[in-house]
Amino acid sequence: MLTDKKYFVKKRVYSGIRATGRLHLGNYFGAVKGMLALQDKYDCIFSVVDLHTITVPYQPDTLQVSVREIIIDYLAAGLDPKKCHLEIQSKVPQHTELAYLLSTIYPVSRLEDLPTYKEKKAQYPKYVNMGLLYYPVLMAADVLLYKGELVPVGIDQEPHMEVMREIARKFNSMFGKTFPEPQRFKTAGEYVPSLSGGGKMSKSVEGSYINLTDDLETIRKRLAAAPTDSGVIGGEVPKGSGAANLFTLLKLFKLDKEHIEFEQDYKDKKIQYKELKEVLARAIYQELKPFQEKRKIFKEDSKLVDEIISESNRKCLQMAEETMGEVREKMGLV
Repeated sequence: MLTDKKYFVKKRVYSGIRATGRLHLGNYFGAVKGMLALQDKYDCIFSVVDLHTITVPYQPDTLQVSVREIIIDYLAAGLDPKKCHLEIQSKVPQHTELAYLLSTIYPVSRLEDLPTYKEKKAQYPKYVNMGLLYYPVLMAADVLLYKGELVPVGIDQEPHMEVMREIARKFNSMFGKTFPEPQRFKTAGEYVPSLSGGGKMSKSVEGSYINLTDDLETIRKRLAAAPTDSGVIGGEVPKGSGAANLFTLLKLFKLDKEHIEFEQDYKDKKIQYKELKEVLARAIYQELKPFQEKRKIFKEDSKLVDEIISESNRKCLQMAEETMGEVREKMGLV
């Protein structure tokens, strides 16, 4: 585990994934690969943000199971508890304390204008709640609680990153320099397209994702259902089309030679999508196989996983309380 002194020296990094089920390729390329690149250089806190999970419809009886499964996914993907902290958000109550304090200095009108809030309102018209509106403030608190400077998230989170910086600037101007202004850490595969058409790969859209735990046959089935072209092929691949999404995946899995060949086949109007999808399925499975093998080991060692969670949360509580002591004092609450 990290020593108690180490986290006072290095720059801090924070990122989290909601507990909505097993990790998928979008999580892997959009967040986890960034986490892996940062854990050797910085003092990192990588969280399962279960408090964010409950802002939309969810299953209370399976929430904690999902939280644990994501911690296991983190470990299997290569996050090392000797190099980083693996936090469960709800186990560190300072997240919600800081979020409330920050909400007192930030305008509601700004939150109502954010694209994610509008999207979620449209997606869940009968589940529009204060937590959904409050989501970006809690997200800001998550990062600022640890004085995080880098956040490895996808490009779709940039509006929320700007909210973080605005809140940090406002707090610093009102109460004195306290927080850094966090920046997004860009990953090579930061945007993974949906298999079902437009938008990004998302757990909330059935048929859009490939889980990191999927076997080869399941991957084949998911790719087989992915749309390709409804019209004439030939020429340049239309941006945003089903075919373009498959070509993006070829690039993400470094199938450069195959990408060139299939792109030429498309231009020549002789592309065989079944062949393309088979090449892609095998490449994805080969990438995921080591992860799946490591996952079995952690899944079978419950005691080790419990120890990792307990120790990481202990360290996170210590760091969080240090920040909150400073915040309470500056705001006149002690």
